[in-house]
Amino acid sequence: MTVFKVLSIATLSGLSLSAMAADFSFDRPGAGMGTGITPVGRLAWEQSLPNASYAESRDENGEKVKTTTLNADMLFRTGLAQDLELQLGWQGPAWTKTKVAGKSVEDDGLGDVSIGLKKAIDLHDDKLSMAILAEAVIATGDAGFSNEDDIYSLSSAVAYKFSDTINTSITMRYEVQDSDWAVTAIPGMEYQIAGNLSGFSELAYRKAESTEQQVSLASGLIYAVSDRMQFDASVGLELTGAHKNYQSGLGVAYLF
Repeated sequence: MTVFKVLSIATLSGLSLSAMAADFSFDRPGAGMGTGITPVGRLAWEQSLPNASYAESRDENGEKVKTTTLNADMLFRTGLAQDLELQLGWQGPAWTKTKVAGKSVEDDGLGDVSIGLKKAIDLHDDKLSMAILAEAVIATGDAGFSNEDDIYSLSSAVAYKFSDTINTSITMRYEVQDSDWAVTAIPGMEYQIAGNLSGFSELAYRKAESTEQQVSLASGLIYAVSDRMQFDASVGLELTGAHKNYQSGLGVAYLF
């Protein structure tokens, strides 16, 4: 999900599909949250094609562990009211390959599901918008592909339209899992490159109880095929830690 697109809210339920589509944009890509709401009676499907990650670490014997992961997560959003939407997500099918001391082990499974409600906050400002999201990630996935314990979070996003070609935003997320708290701050920027092609960049800072802080940087491209469909591609890397950690993603989103 992206924090960078400043989304318009449909103001009349009687508007035509083309008018509503023109006022809508997607949350993909990015780790943050957009401020817009899906039009009432419409369904947004946001799908990774898939995401990939590569990480290195060391086991208790000092051996280097290399892990490659692919997963096809998805998010469905539908408008319940002019300023309220329901979100249903699934981390999807996933595949991992772990290599230690020249030996490789592969595994696959299904990830967790999530449910959330997002509400837009009217700030009475043409350039400034805000939304909050209450979400629960339910640990229903297979072993090795699940968070193991449910995660409950509250997020807020504020976006500022700096100009016709530059949007800035910041997302704050507070979450609790098995009585342990974590906070994440994600400032970001989206900028128009040419025509229907735009780019984004974001920095994510996360601090959880009893763990070291994590800082990551991501950037990518978004191509709007139409008001109802877009493709995206992104790459990212973790800036903290002694080992390599890279992420990449391809995605498509469509408004029905």
